[in-house]
Amino acid sequence: MQLLRKLGFPISLIYALVVYLRNYLYDLGLLPSKAFGTKTICVGNLSVGGTGKTPMIEFFVANAKEQGRIAVLSRGYGRKSKGYLLAKPGIGVEDLGDEPFQIYKKFPKAFVAVDADRQNGISILEETVGPDIILLDDAFQHRKVRCNQYVLLTSYSNLYVDDWYLPSGNLRDSKREAKRANIIVVTKCPSNLSESEQQRIRKKLNPGPSQRVVFSFLEYETTLKGSSGEIDLAELKNRKVTLVTGIANPKQLLSFLSSQEIEFEHLAYPDHHFFTEKEIALFNTKEMVLTTEKDYVRLEGKIKDLHYIGIRHKFMNGGEKVLLNLMGESIKAP
Repeated sequence: MQLLRKLGFPISLIYALVVYLRNYLYDLGLLPSKAFGTKTICVGNLSVGGTGKTPMIEFFVANAKEQGRIAVLSRGYGRKSKGYLLAKPGIGVEDLGDEPFQIYKKFPKAFVAVDADRQNGISILEETVGPDIILLDDAFQHRKVRCNQYVLLTSYSNLYVDDWYLPSGNLRDSKREAKRANIIVVTKCPSNLSESEQQRIRKKLNPGPSQRVVFSFLEYETTLKGSSGEIDLAELKNRKVTLVTGIANPKQLLSFLSSQEIEFEHLAYPDHHFFTEKEIALFNTKEMVLTTEKDYVRLEGKIKDLHYIGIRHKFMNGGEKVLLNLMGESIKAP
């Protein structure tokens, strides 16, 4: 893989040039973008791979009770439907995509919609739902929409300032675009990240005067939910566990389970993978299957003993208040 990335360096230079020109044309106003009457918050990143966007969207939705009617608009990556679609009873994971479906299942009172055309999706939500705020999932590069607030996520182990453009690196957008962020969240940090290390990273990110930098780590739930009810994570120590993942980067989950002295075999698949009948048949030969919440919504009802381990962002030094204040400011903004 490293050799392929080195060979792809000339392509990455072309990619970087295309990205730069595209953003430059938007900055000049030569490519049109549109602002909407409904307040919008964009949650995204500059790179491919998991930075924790879905748990961040869930954090906002879970804390939006006093902020009014909230909607989530996603592209719905990997779905088999087309165009605009609003989640409602009877719609399945293949219609919405795994992450929007996960959010809908967890927060059925939120308005969860998918549309690759974000302008069209926002317009329909305004006409049919009338939300007070719209969360745009993974839309930092979608410059056809001008949002009120931008939340940029970057992983502690792969900060965007240390990365390079595809295919040699993981960047899909210019590092310079970080200037559009109101808040930069460094995700997947060690839970004991020192203040001196936080200061080092802040200096490295070099935020603007009006930008805030927030640090978070992933907290894994110790109560596993699944087909046979709830079980405690500690019970897995006495069972033969097969971990099935279809996510961008499962390393942190593997490390966590190992730290809990849980022995498991790991079957890894690509991000957003829709499992085949042959793969599901294999899983059903296992004593117990553990998976992520995103994978669970694609496997639920197909495996006899299936549980998932949930995650959520935990913020350091009052970072959650910074984010919640942003949500309130977005609604109150003129």
